[in-house]
Amino acid sequence: MNTTLPSHGSEAARLVRSSRVSVSPKSLKAGLRTLKAMGHSAAFTLIEIMIAIGIFSLVLAAIYSSWSAILRASKTGLDVAASVQRMRIAVRMLEDSLSSAQSFTANLPYYYFMAENGNQAALSFVARLSRSFPRSGKFGDLDVRRVTFSIEAGPDSTRELVMRQMPLVMEDPDPDEKQNPIVLVKNVKSFEMQFLDGNKNPPEWVDEWTADKTNQLPKMVMFTLTVADNPHNQQAVEQISRIISIPAVTVQRMWQVPQFAGQPGQPGVPPGALPGQPGSQPPPGVNPNQPINSGRFGR
Repeated sequence: MNTTLPSHGSEAARLVRSSRVSVSPKSLKAGLRTLKAMGHSAAFTLIEIMIAIGIFSLVLAAIYSSWSAILRASKTGLDVAASVQRMRIAVRMLEDSLSSAQSFTANLPYYYFMAENGNQAALSFVARLSRSFPRSGKFGDLDVRRVTFSIEAGPDSTRELVMRQMPLVMEDPDPDEKQNPIVLVKNVKSFEMQFLDGNKNPPEWVDEWTADKTNQLPKMVMFTLTVADNPHNQQAVEQISRIISIPAVTVQRMWQVPQFAGQPGQPGVPPGALPGQPGSQPPPGVNPNQPINSGRFGR
């Protein structure tokens, strides 16, 4: 029995011939067009690029607007905080200076107390200021100075509360203080003062401290300071009122320049002698041998 084995070469040729696919020219052209269409659809068109740029611009504009709003809010907050801090400093200076006010009848041209309300309100008096008071280092040991608080015109049609100082022994004002005062508060809307007149019975609050009272110190001073947050704001943002008691009184001439013992007109004391010293006589009804009881401080 004869067995014929298949030839490997003829079988492979048959498989190759059976795997061949006939492609017509029309099918080839259609395939090329399909590939071209697929290639064009993988890129962006000009309209798509413009739309993407527009969306990106809107996002950037939104981010910029948010950032600008944050910066404006931060600046407004810092300005308000600075204004409040300035008001606190101004109130502290008014309190410290008024509580140290002084006045002497024998030297009224130097120690007068002046106050004026209105659009150009001003307050001027003499005080013995501490070393911690602003600009005390500039004047050294001259701690008795005239302090003037006034409302003056500032930049951008605003009004400012400024402070000037001048030592009492200086005849001419300090040019630096005159040109460069300390600006306490900006954007001031009003600075109003009231004074407690102790000469009236009962004492009353008055709006003016007239010229006939400049030789006196009021018992109390009440002031109200009103400011805005910016020059263009017509409404008040912060208002502070304080009542300050002035512990000092005007020193009368007889207290400032007393009539010394030994001057004519004093009984029992010859000229040039002091009471209780040799050459002086005791007042009537007083036994010179009897010790004087001076209370608990004389024990």
